[in-house]
Amino acid sequence: MKVTDRRTLPRSNLSLTVMGLGCAQMGGLYRWTSLAEAEAVADAAWNAGLRYYDTAPFYGFTRAERRLGTLLGERERSHYAVSTKAGRLMVPDATVGAEEDGYVRPLPFRPVYDYSYDGILKSFEHSQQRLGLIHIDILYVHDIGRFTHGDRHEHYWTQLTRGGGFRALGELRAGGQVAAVGLGVNEHEVVQDALQAFDIDVTMLAGRYTLLEQRSLPLLDACVRAGASIVIAGPFNSGILVGNNKFNYADAPAEVVARVRALRAVCDEFAVPLPAAALQFPMAHPAVVTCVSGSRTAGQLQSNIDWFEQPIPPEFWDVLKERGLVEETAPLPSPAA
Repeated sequence: MKVTDRRTLPRSNLSLTVMGLGCAQMGGLYRWTSLAEAEAVADAAWNAGLRYYDTAPFYGFTRAERRLGTLLGERERSHYAVSTKAGRLMVPDATVGAEEDGYVRPLPFRPVYDYSYDGILKSFEHSQQRLGLIHIDILYVHDIGRFTHGDRHEHYWTQLTRGGGFRALGELRAGGQVAAVGLGVNEHEVVQDALQAFDIDVTMLAGRYTLLEQRSLPLLDACVRAGASIVIAGPFNSGILVGNNKFNYADAPAEVVARVRALRAVCDEFAVPLPAAALQFPMAHPAVVTCVSGSRTAGQLQSNIDWFEQPIPPEFWDVLKERGLVEETAPLPSPAA
């Protein structure tokens, strides 16, 4: 599979390259990223043929959207797809510090959760202005669910369902301002709920269908039946599948470290880089249209591309399943995919 291959969202006929660029690093996630670094990554992605770019108001407290809009501003609009997110309004606030919510040197706009009808529409309009775009291809509801909100989940879920958030998404889609709508989340349970509440087109699912974790497999199967698509994000589970000890944005527990060690042992047997297996595994599921991975530098991006395109023998995947390292019913990549 080449990163320039395309898959189409069944509900919208929107076509995406099978690898996309995640832009949280443009907002300074975990360390400062200069505009020159962001430009180098964007240019490298474009030159490699990637044509799908994902961002959010939250990334760098609006910095990532502003940068992406500038960096894509001279490209032909019909040649690329952009997604952004709603669910937080970015309110001017002079007290924003030097590092907040994992972002280094964020801009002085404080995120305030709002999943209501007015909140979704206002967030979308602000994103249009920062990106410099009238039409945004995909709009995701960002971080709805108990993973983010804990005891406040029901309050925000009610905003989305009874408070008109989903209705706002439907109006934006019907009016042609967006081609597809859905969720951008770190948990699969809330997506099951959303499938029952609204006709979502696509979900960006971060870290929940990976080489390391497939508990969301029933959800992906349900998406196939519903004609809804999945965008894979967080394919390295916060980094543990690419060499660090982070899982779900925290230090990895012992049982996760042990499972990664077992995965790595099989990789060593077949001379397969673990990150290559991590990027290719989720693409085998028929619900998945693309995999989005962030890169801070052009070199990191090229490594991701090389791993994504590296040939892996079918026997490798078979051994993973034989040893119980992936779910028995999980689809496996094939050479013809």
